[in-house]
Amino acid sequence: MPEPRPERPQFPGYGISTEPDGLLPWSWLSERMAAAHNCWIVTARPNGRPHAMPVWGVRLDETFYFSTGRDSVKARNLAHSPQLVVHLESGDEVVILEGVAEEADPLLHKRLAEALDAKYPYEPDPDDMGLVFALLPHLAYAWRERDYPTSATRFSLP
Repeated sequence: MPEPRPERPQFPGYGISTEPDGLLPWSWLSERMAAAHNCWIVTARPNGRPHAMPVWGVRLDETFYFSTGRDSVKARNLAHSPQLVVHLESGDEVVILEGVAEEADPLLHKRLAEALDAKYPYEPDPDDMGLVFALLPHLAYAWRERDYPTSATRFSLP
């Protein structure tokens, strides 16, 4: 997949420039996703009420993965609607991904367990990881607080 092109987000009233100077490259977002210790995920309950929870996750082959218990609120919400938002902890170096969650191929569980162990360290049993989801993003936002709104960047993904 070719690297997504940066563009300006449409945030009316926030002084976002239309000029390309200051746009962040996809690699900036990707590096922060790979290094992030905690991520916040937001799902919606069947009645539409939002549910936010921190999770550990790994970025493998440019895809973000996380696991959750089969009976968790997250799992029940995603079974009802796969819409998902992932946000890194930082408000100083912002990365937000919007998309859909898809259950990961169980053949990836061993690689994901190894990646979790290398990152945290915590190596779950690949045969007992609960539900593992991959985020398939449609939109991504990124900016640095220190040079906002110049760095405000949006990526549209296929």
